[in-house]
Amino acid sequence: MTDIIDHLDSDEAGAGENIMERKARKAMKNRRDYRDRKLRNIEPYLPQLEEDIITMMAENLIIEVRNLTKKYGDLVAVDDFDLHVQKGEILGLLGPNGSGKTTVINTILSLLKYESGSIKVFGEELNPGRYDLKARIGIVPQELAFFDNLSVYQNIDYFCGLYIDDKEKRKEYVETAIEIVDIAKYKKFLPKQLSGGLKRRLNVACGIAHKPELIFLDEPTVAVDAQSRQFLLDNVKKLRDNGSTIVYTTHYLEEAEYLCDRIIIMDSGKSMVCGTSDELKHSITVKEKVTVTLDDDYENIEERITAMGNVLDINKLADRKYLIRFQKSNSNLKQLLDYFANNNIDFLEVYNELPSLNDVFFELTGKELRD
Repeated sequence: MTDIIDHLDSDEAGAGENIMERKARKAMKNRRDYRDRKLRNIEPYLPQLEEDIITMMAENLIIEVRNLTKKYGDLVAVDDFDLHVQKGEILGLLGPNGSGKTTVINTILSLLKYESGSIKVFGEELNPGRYDLKARIGIVPQELAFFDNLSVYQNIDYFCGLYIDDKEKRKEYVETAIEIVDIAKYKKFLPKQLSGGLKRRLNVACGIAHKPELIFLDEPTVAVDAQSRQFLLDNVKKLRDNGSTIVYTTHYLEEAEYLCDRIIIMDSGKSMVCGTSDELKHSITVKEKVTVTLDDDYENIEERITAMGNVLDINKLADRKYLIRFQKSNSNLKQLLDYFANNNIDFLEVYNELPSLNDVFFELTGKELRD
């Protein structure tokens, strides 16, 4: 647009122009002048605006971890790890068992000492004596953490009472937690009388009863049935929608994709990559996968399909069944079917799919997350 304005405003543009051209040139010049005046008016405020944006981002930063390293003897459990969590988001730590997810959480919570790096929670260093900060945090550990000799209600009331002294307020908070996890019918039950899924709900209720601003959920759906898992996932979203910031660890791909605003993929104590689910999947080489089952054994079929172009690789999954991975995402299935038709290659079944988080993990580590 600027080039057009400058051209129309040149001396050459004035020669031999008609009335409409002169009006267009004048209109363009007026728009340029208006734009320049606006820029001159804004320019003095740009440094302050930049400072305000930085301040706002800092105020919204709930957790900041830089270059964190934690060792157990010669074993590096967490390796130069970075993490930041913004207010109101669900950040997922996705990785296989033993990748360092729980160690990262325990180190952030000052439950473990570490060799190097820095950790800030709510903009401050969290140490064992900072009860003011700890009162703003809720923890739902992977292992069930409640008392077997207390009822459901008594357990939730006990853990809420660690932070809330006022009896009336505590009663209100406990009832709210019970409602969130939907275990009102079991308030008088002992934990041993509950199913595995209900025990997980109780575990969550004990960690969130005091209405913390920041919640750590460490593999909260391990060993629960599909219905209880979905219920817990939906309630994690509700906690976020009610204002809590959440760090959620899991090795389940579908959980991370369903829940998390951003995901850090971890392996061997390292942060491999961070981003939204879509950003991670778009970042890898493979853009589309096609699985096809042929009706017969065709000579040199793998080499022939690879020669089509745009094929990243082809793997034989079973007799006459192949997985073809493509480097671009446009019209791969159509091109493949056209190739089959033109070369008298018949198939029994064919379907395509976009990359998954498991594909991201595989490209980064050379192994599947499900291993």
